[in-house]
Amino acid sequence: MYAEERQQAIAVEIRERGRASVAELSEHFSVTGETVRRDLAVLHRAGSVVRVHGGAVRLDVAAVVDEPDLSERESAHRPQKTAIGIAAQRFLPTVGGSVLFDAGTTTFAAAAGIAGDVRHQFVTNSLPIATTLTGLARSSVVLIGGRLRPKTQAAVGADAIDTIARLHASVGFVGANGLTLAHGLSTPDVDEAAVKRAMMAACDRVVVLADSSKINRQELACFGAVEDIDVLITDDGIDPAFADALSSHDIEVVTA
Repeated sequence: MYAEERQQAIAVEIRERGRASVAELSEHFSVTGETVRRDLAVLHRAGSVVRVHGGAVRLDVAAVVDEPDLSERESAHRPQKTAIGIAAQRFLPTVGGSVLFDAGTTTFAAAAGIAGDVRHQFVTNSLPIATTLTGLARSSVVLIGGRLRPKTQAAVGADAIDTIARLHASVGFVGANGLTLAHGLSTPDVDEAAVKRAMMAACDRVVVLADSSKINRQELACFGAVEDIDVLITDDGIDPAFADALSSHDIEVVTA
């Protein structure tokens, strides 16, 4: 296939699906990631697609793929996130134990709700969550290092993934921007997706915290299948049929 033919095929793929990652296109067209990135650059200049970090999107959805700032996300669905954070408390280890917190505003709500007398080892890649957890005098906090993303205040990159790969946690609280039955958990940024994937692999029990606006929504980068989830804590806006489908996959669905 000539480059021009491949680029046209990539443009058609993105128009039909709405978005596609470099990794997906590389596998589909049997070319290197660098070749795909050059093709996407050509298509972007031609106005056929819009380049985003880790892939490209269709023109009509380009305006909604950019992540809102942390302050915007903190104010969105705040009552639901607070309720989810409270419901998450019963999934902490009863005595001691290690707890991993993914970055995010809903996971932050869970961290902020922890009682001051607990004694756990906490691990997180989130600067705001680490700062909050240091107020728990009987617990210790490990802040995972790496490149700090301004949008989310989360450490990402190879250093963060290498550190997580050497850890083992009793339970992990993981956030998501999207959750569908077909594609599982997703987030807009491929670097954050890689960290989330490593976190889930490091935990005995994965507890996903996501308000109902994230349900039946798919973002660019998938980081876990439905089968990787042990517990989903959400709010009462979740579609009952979706909740039943998750339950059929042996996932405990908690409505806060």
